[in-house]
Amino acid sequence: MDMTRTRQFYIDGAWVDPSSDEVIAFTDPATETQIGSIAAGTAADVDRAVTAARRAFVGFSATTPQERRALLGRILALMEARAEDLAQAMTREMGTAISFSRAAQVPFGIAHVRAAIEVLAKYDFLTLKGPTAIVREPIGVCGLITPWNWPLYQITAKVAPALAAGCSVVLKPSEMSPLSALIFAQIMHDAGAPPGVFNLVNGTGPEVGAAIASHPGIDMVSITGSVRAGVLVAQAAAVTVKRVVQELGGKSPNILLPDADFARVVPLGIASAFRNVGQSCSAPTRMIVPADKLAEVEALARAHAATIVVGDPADPATTMGPIANRAQFDRVQQMIHIGIEEGARMICGGPGQPEGVTRGLYARPTIFSGVRTDMRIAQEEIFGPVLCILPYTTEEEAIAIANDTVFGLGGHVQSADLDRARRVALRVRSGQIHINHPAWDAHAAFGGYKQSGNGREYGVFGMEECLETKSILGYGAESSGVAR
Repeated sequence: MDMTRTRQFYIDGAWVDPSSDEVIAFTDPATETQIGSIAAGTAADVDRAVTAARRAFVGFSATTPQERRALLGRILALMEARAEDLAQAMTREMGTAISFSRAAQVPFGIAHVRAAIEVLAKYDFLTLKGPTAIVREPIGVCGLITPWNWPLYQITAKVAPALAAGCSVVLKPSEMSPLSALIFAQIMHDAGAPPGVFNLVNGTGPEVGAAIASHPGIDMVSITGSVRAGVLVAQAAAVTVKRVVQELGGKSPNILLPDADFARVVPLGIASAFRNVGQSCSAPTRMIVPADKLAEVEALARAHAATIVVGDPADPATTMGPIANRAQFDRVQQMIHIGIEEGARMICGGPGQPEGVTRGLYARPTIFSGVRTDMRIAQEEIFGPVLCILPYTTEEEAIAIANDTVFGLGGHVQSADLDRARRVALRVRSGQIHINHPAWDAHAAFGGYKQSGNGREYGVFGMEECLETKSILGYGAESSGVAR
């Protein structure tokens, strides 16, 4: 990509210089060397972007669904044309294996744009309930704060529904994975987004994120990040009574019922937990298994972990690259040590880097067994390639273990009996449950119970978070009587 763009923001349809000379360095986690720096935005930069977005909202909110579908279609085509650029950028900025960038990071990001197009094709923004019209209107300017772990996917999961709704946006991508976001901004420009409809300001959470959350000109803020960050955004947003959508942490369970096909679901469970180097908020990092199957599960888990190829993310043979940044690497190492101290039985992996690795933020895929639900490794989000195996004796106990967490984002249930799996899935207190490792669905509502957040993303659910509801009584017929 054009590295000169890293020192600029995209505001009001143009690349502009920041208000400050401050910069933020970013590194390649595979080598721990600095590969560039981005401009550090300020509240003044956010204010400039919000002013542009408010001005653009007047016209964009009046466009037809067909016009917005056409814009999203152009964005989709350009993302597909620049898929390799996007994949290479993410491999460079956060160390995701190039094979995973190509197979998941980019296609899933594109899928959110396609889903928004499909939603617009059939969504009724005005429906009649007798003489009363229920109108869904764009909420206004959306402030969007996205994370480093799925940098493109989380941008499109927020931007595409906002555009579909008729909103203008101000985006703050993660300062630790800025390259793919800057490419996306150029795609928005090349797709002909009207000036001010899409704006990007780089910077830190305490500076740019806080300015977005508290700005009176922003009508809604959506954040994906840690619980701590979500709380700070909600507190700052409360002063102006704006809508807040939060997709936060997780500690997702994976319940293996006794009749499951263990030879199939254990390797799939490990792959799901370690996908994206375990840096997924919905990763099923608690595998809950029948106590009398524990030895079998451990053997299958150990065998699958041995097939994981940790190495240079640019190598197509690599299946797991490095942890994305130093702070997260240190967190993963700390939690592995805590698991050992708590008395969990480590069946593979452990602290430190893989054998033969001398540089880069590479972690060893680690699996603990015999884990108790009161251990820190079973309760805290680790956000790395660390899996806990917890034994149970009854179905009731399995469900109790699954729900014994402050989080409630994702979950999995494995069983040969679909009715039984459905029954268990309905009792797990999480926003999205997968039965027997189904295909991913860009239209399935995604969001959490408890401290995993508020609101929902993806498909029609994501778009409706960007809409206000208006009732117009007497719209469909002559009204009479006294208004109440």
